[in-house]
Amino acid sequence: MPEEGEFYGKHGEPRKYDSSFKGPIQNRSCTDIVCCILFVIAILGYFAVGVLAWSQGDPRKVIYPTDSRGQFCGQAGTPLEKKRFLFYFNIMKCASPMVLLEFQCPTTQMCVEKCPDKFMTLAKAYYNGKDFDYYKTFCKEGATNSMGIPEILKQGLCPAMLTPSKPFTQRCFPALGLKGGLITVGNNSHFDDGSGKMRDAKDLVDGVKNATVVMEARQVVMKIFEDYTKSWYWILIGLVIAMLTSLLFIILLRFLAGIMVWVMIVMVILVIGYGIFHCYMEYAALKGEAGANVTLQEIGFQTDFTVYLQIRQTWLAFMIILAIVEVIIILLLIFLRKRILIAIALIKEASRTIGHVMCSLFYPLFTFLLLAIVIAYWAVTAIFLSTSNEPIYKVFNETMCDHSRKTCEPANYSASPEKAQCPDSECLFAFYGGETAYHKYLIGLQFYNVFLFFWCANFVTALGQMTLAGAFASHYWAFNKPDDVPAFPVFSSLGRSLRYHTGTLAFGSLILSIVQIIRVLLEYLDHKLKGAHNKCTKFLLCCLKCCFWCLEKFVKFINRNAYIMTAIYGKNFCTSARDAFFLLMRNMIRVAVLDKVTDFLLFLGKLLIVGLVGIFAFFFFSGRVEAFENTAPHLHYYWVPILTVVVGSYLIAHGFFSVYAMCVDTLFLCFCEDLERNDGSAERPYYMSSALREILLKDKVGDPSSARQQDGEEEDKDVVLKQPREEDEV
Repeated sequence: MPEEGEFYGKHGEPRKYDSSFKGPIQNRSCTDIVCCILFVIAILGYFAVGVLAWSQGDPRKVIYPTDSRGQFCGQAGTPLEKKRFLFYFNIMKCASPMVLLEFQCPTTQMCVEKCPDKFMTLAKAYYNGKDFDYYKTFCKEGATNSMGIPEILKQGLCPAMLTPSKPFTQRCFPALGLKGGLITVGNNSHFDDGSGKMRDAKDLVDGVKNATVVMEARQVVMKIFEDYTKSWYWILIGLVIAMLTSLLFIILLRFLAGIMVWVMIVMVILVIGYGIFHCYMEYAALKGEAGANVTLQEIGFQTDFTVYLQIRQTWLAFMIILAIVEVIIILLLIFLRKRILIAIALIKEASRTIGHVMCSLFYPLFTFLLLAIVIAYWAVTAIFLSTSNEPIYKVFNETMCDHSRKTCEPANYSASPEKAQCPDSECLFAFYGGETAYHKYLIGLQFYNVFLFFWCANFVTALGQMTLAGAFASHYWAFNKPDDVPAFPVFSSLGRSLRYHTGTLAFGSLILSIVQIIRVLLEYLDHKLKGAHNKCTKFLLCCLKCCFWCLEKFVKFINRNAYIMTAIYGKNFCTSARDAFFLLMRNMIRVAVLDKVTDFLLFLGKLLIVGLVGIFAFFFFSGRVEAFENTAPHLHYYWVPILTVVVGSYLIAHGFFSVYAMCVDTLFLCFCEDLERNDGSAERPYYMSSALREILLKDKVGDPSSARQQDGEEEDKDVVLKQPREEDEV
């Protein structure tokens, strides 16, 4: 074991006793001014980017489908107001691999009032006036009875045939059906290809299937959106229940911390145990059912996720995962059983502190509001930036052509040399782009938008951490609690943080944002290099991603403790980070034993709330309980609201428990400072409560500061232990 002087030489000098120190310093000056100025300039630039994007962007490009001329279908106040749906002349061409690269189907697209509801070919409709009038509603302007069929098809004025379609996301897709075990289009199992020759509809269906592969993801998204429209109020009720449950849990934790922690541990084990039991019952119930023994690999990816719940292997996988989680939690509890008592004492102290600073429980609502504003501004700016391009038209053709995929002008394309050389080509809308300086640097503006989003979001989170740290430190360093606690500690701490330490908050959040943006770039590179087979590159990229993930966690840890030290002493970021790091290094064993065990217990609390609300949501939305069968909405995917409620419940519980976590971290650093500043004598008494003192002072094995204290100060401690304070008597 190293000597005390050697130990402190490596990790800084311990704090000295200061009779004038009474908690967070009031007389302080501004810190990290350069970074504060840089942050203000960056924010002004962010507003400028937003104004530029809003002046150039057009969100209609996202809302409305676009025809071959770049016009918006269904837009109010235009000739296409009543033509809300986009019709494809030949949707089978959408199966081309070029669609995945250019996001544009190489066929004529036009806006129509309604999708075709009958099967019809041009050759058949041409000789029937009534049918041809109906057919012309899906043709371009200029198609007349005086023109022959070859001329109409040559000029691309009409599609060769119509298939019964249904509107989906304001686009017409063929209506596939099942008749007598045969896949059909509409009510037809055969169709006329225009030459009078009958063909099996399966040929068309195969082409349609290939075309709709590109649209499947969009269909799933729209079904999910429809489920949200049907269940949003029930989701809100579930989130309100999660909020009330979290608030009730926090209140009970305030008065019954020890009992609630043990109840929480038992309940988590029981909830996960019930999950294992339920998965086993579902697994056993599917035994002997037709198709239940199909493996997940054999069934592949399905857009209807309820199919997976009819397979035994799915429930077996759920059961194994829950069993592993259950075993891990039980083993951790067995090995940490002695440390849990110490962690409970720290949680009790945190409960007492929060009880005296009750408004801290509602501060996460303010943080959530600021984060919502940051996210909304980023999303709106991103949409306007992505829609601020001009329509670009390109040559699309079916045969070989030298001008294929080159830009063109649709207004005079019919008389252009390109059309003369490639008679079957068309000038169609391809995408939105541009050649101006603004369009050239558009990707840079998008990058700036993402980077400022990370910076602002991290700044808001850092502001919350420093504000709560200052409030809780004010309580800890008050000798007679709560009489010596300053009035409105949360508002006072918020004012100090914004007035003096905006630069420090910006500095810490900037470092974290740089690491996060590098991680985003690594993910982008990984996505781009997925097709590469260079194992060395993959290994290097994987190592970089792992290293920067660890670096992000380390930076968050350092930032969090640096903000606590800044809230107390008012020093700049680098000094506070150094002091916090050295203080933690001088108390390594306590950090590993107390702080992390407490974090584990608080995580179990979040897990309990999520589990209880999740089980309730599962039985409600799945209709497994007869009482809810008529009340629950009928959905495409009942897991959509369940997953939303579970994620929302975790975020809500995390918001409430983050106050506890910040309180525990602040009290822990204050406790370590207390041990170094004071020795428990009548002249230098400890600020911690007697209950916390008795438990924490037992855990000092391997700590040089404890050896120093134990050598000649035991008698002084005994004197102080016999002098309870007001809150100890209570």
